Amino acid sequence: MELRLTGKRALVTGSSIGIGAVIATVLAREGATVAVHGRDEVRTGKVAEAIVNNGGKAVAVFGDLTDDAAVTSLLRQVDERTGGVDILVNNAGGSGDKHRWEETPLEAWSASFDRNVLAAVRLTNAILPKLRQAGWGRIVNVSSLAGAMPPATGPDYSAAKAAINNLTLSLSKSAAVDGVTVNSVSPGTIRSEKLEAAFRRMAGDQGIDANAPWSDVEQAIMNSGVFNVPAKRVGTTDDVANAVAYLCSPLAGYITGVDLRVDGGAMPAL
Repeated sequence: MELRLTGKRALVTGSSIGIGAVIATVLAREGATVAVHGRDEVRTGKVAEAIVNNGGKAVAVFGDLTDDAAVTSLLRQVDERTGGVDILVNNAGGSGDKHRWEETPLEAWSASFDRNVLAAVRLTNAILPKLRQAGWGRIVNVSSLAGAMPPATGPDYSAAKAAINNLTLSLSKSAAVDGVTVNSVSPGTIRSEKLEAAFRRMAGDQGIDANAPWSDVEQAIMNSGVFNVPAKRVGTTDDVANAVAYLCSPLAGYITGVDLRVDGGAMPAL
């Protein structure tokens, strides 16, 4: 499906690694000019370079999203190098150490909200007026299934992602009249180096060869009942990136205020 993103300009925060890097790559493949963002200049530059080497359009931009002055500098870089932003993907954030509830320090709560929620708010507040003026825009906030199905540990992260879901819905109601859609995407169990290592440790504990092919390890753990995923597989970064790309496209113009769960059916129906 052609997503009609040619000529659109996208800023994907936290796109120097992981899901963010794949989102940036998919948007560029669909024709968008992508500002790849990170704090590590070498790693960020490599993602942008790979996109360009594969025929896409990308630039590398840098900045700490928890610092107001750095955000101002970041947006200046984007404006100078791409001419502006039509699509904002607030992907940066992530969790810190997962403490038990009563052992989670106040500093962890503050840090989680700053890097997950306030980082998105800083950028949204700066970019939204121009999207409203243009009469077209897309904002996609990368949340987490933890925002709706919080585990017992890491309450600061789960609460921050719940806040992302809430602000997404609120902003969608405010911005819709100006042609700006606002949605969130909530990944469930997604393959990463960290997750694969954990699966292989669990496989070893169950007497399964921890060095077996990934597909064998994945199925063994999924069939064990430890993870309640009806699809019986782990999601991929492409699964998440493709969902984000669709919501960024003109084809999704009548979809706003949605939290799209990319979780293989793990979230019970409401």
